Amino acid sequence: MILSDNYIIEQEKIRKFVDEEIIPLAEYHDREEKLHPKIISEMKEQGYLGCVIPNEYNGLGMDQISLAILNEEIGRGCSSTRSMLTVHGMVSLAILKWGTIAQKETWLPKLAIGELIGAFALTEPNVGSDAKNIETKAVEEWDSFVISGKKKWITLGQIADLFLVFAQVDGKPSAFLVERDSLGVSVKPMSGLLGARASMIAEITFEDVRIPKENIIGKVGTGLSHIALTCLDYGRYTIALGCVGLGQACLENSVNYSRERIQFGAPLHKNQLIKKMITEMTVNLKAARLLCYNAGHLKEIGDPDSIMETWSAKYFASRAVIKIASDAVQIHGANGCSNQYPVERYYRDAKINEIIEGTTQIHELLISADTIRTV
Repeated sequence: MILSDNYIIEQEKIRKFVDEEIIPLAEYHDREEKLHPKIISEMKEQGYLGCVIPNEYNGLGMDQISLAILNEEIGRGCSSTRSMLTVHGMVSLAILKWGTIAQKETWLPKLAIGELIGAFALTEPNVGSDAKNIETKAVEEWDSFVISGKKKWITLGQIADLFLVFAQVDGKPSAFLVERDSLGVSVKPMSGLLGARASMIAEITFEDVRIPKENIIGKVGTGLSHIALTCLDYGRYTIALGCVGLGQACLENSVNYSRERIQFGAPLHKNQLIKKMITEMTVNLKAARLLCYNAGHLKEIGDPDSIMETWSAKYFASRAVIKIASDAVQIHGANGCSNQYPVERYYRDAKINEIIEGTTQIHELLISADTIRTV
């Protein structure tokens, strides 16, 4: 896909921001397992936390291709920083698409400028892919809902101000907005992750948390079929583009290293087997990018096929980036196993993408089922 001049200018602006602000702190994020406050402030200042929110609510109102560019470029710089775009955007999108006018006016302007940070609370200690069997309960009492349960692996959970919480109401999955400072909400930070270590993941416990009835998003029973479906589709799209960005970082670092590293009296890139790896990295990266941009185009024109094309893009991109990152480490040799070189971090970050927002195996089940149904 050839980008128009306006998109190219936008990409150059974001790339400059990533090079100057995000990349210099990426190693800090990985080591300290938290986002530097400066980066959070910068993301707010640039308006990127309001990327999916329309201008009328103080957001950037980006189209799907602009979202692709944003996620790819920030993913090139730091996977953990990019994760903010996914989960914060999921909460924003849920309110934008399924919220009442009052909910939109209350929450969207604050989410757009980063006054509030949002987190998507679906996964539980005993429930991952089988989301319809979440164990968290919400009981209706007069003018309130009382929520009890536990969520786990919640990205940005350590710093989020507003949780989009999924709970069963008489066996019907439903979605609610729960503020962090609500009585009965407790947050337990999680550490020691394989990759994307600064995603600030947490376990969230809700002990008889009482929220106003108007904090339900949509209706009772629409939590998964409507709200989660919308959010997860956006999540898969952004993560797929994050994989492309991460793959681009692997490629750029590998090419630069192969130019500088001298072995057997010649630069490493002169070796035919190194050329083979760089070729495969390049082609897989181009294929992943085109799949993502195709999904974005279909989303932009409202084509219902965009959902399955997003599944395909996320499936391919998340698998491709693992191979790309593995080859990047191989090209770096022993140096690739050292945290003195970023490819060591890229390799760990890459694996995370095969698990979040639908595992590779869940993608295989759905893509094959759709193919069998339509061919």
